[in-house]
Amino acid sequence: MNTLKNSPIYITDLDHTFLRTDQSISDFSAKVWNELSRDSILSVATARSFQKTHDFLGKLHLHAPMILLDGTMVVTPEKKLIDIKLINKELGDAIINEGKKYDIFPFIIALKDMELNESFNVPTTLNLYQKGVLNNYANDPRLRVHKEIHAEEMNLKIVYFGSYETLKPLTDHLQKTFGKELEYKLSPEKYSDGWFLTILHPEGDKSHALATVAEYLGRDTHEMTVFGDSINDIGMFKLAGTSVAVSNALDEVKEVADIILPHSNDEDAVAKYLSER
Repeated sequence: MNTLKNSPIYITDLDHTFLRTDQSISDFSAKVWNELSRDSILSVATARSFQKTHDFLGKLHLHAPMILLDGTMVVTPEKKLIDIKLINKELGDAIINEGKKYDIFPFIIALKDMELNESFNVPTTLNLYQKGVLNNYANDPRLRVHKEIHAEEMNLKIVYFGSYETLKPLTDHLQKTFGKELEYKLSPEKYSDGWFLTILHPEGDKSHALATVAEYLGRDTHEMTVFGDSINDIGMFKLAGTSVAVSNALDEVKEVADIILPHSNDEDAVAKYLSER
């Protein structure tokens, strides 16, 4: 990275920010990204896995570490692991047992090995919100269905989907029970009436991961421009030098953004901003 020592750094969320709603990347966005990558550092900060991110970004030039799975993992495009934050099995099972009191069982994203192969574990007992989410993962090779769901040895994140009326009391209960042992992010699912609660290692969020990327690059987070739309982007927004929200971002995100774009993810908001740099 020495050849880009003083280059601008841009890091964007994917879903509902850089990706269009149909999860595509327009030719315009790809063109702008690839042209800018010649003299700038561009990367992503996403809730998605390494493989899914690589699949989406196949036509983009990637030369910088990627922030994956909400910040639990920082990995180079060549699959070199820079940092990882895991929830251990004992704590993961304790979370699941507390969730049972609210008649809800989580999805668990875990590592199977240090080659970064993942498992996506789901319970057989599902609510309507969970069934809706799983429609998008029918052919996912990571998917494993369990009658009795348990935590794995290396858990990246534990995710509950449901109504606000179910997940808000669960969030409060888990925070009271586990305190600072975990990070809790309760967010609306933007294109439905459901909500999701993501549970992470306390340093497994995008803000900590952004600091890790800065250290890896030998730069300061205040030199970075970040883009996002959702609750899990707020910590990153507060840490970066410039934070940019797309027009379809949640109000909570817009409130902490330095810049609110006039365009949405479906209007290539990030690329239009980058094209003017």
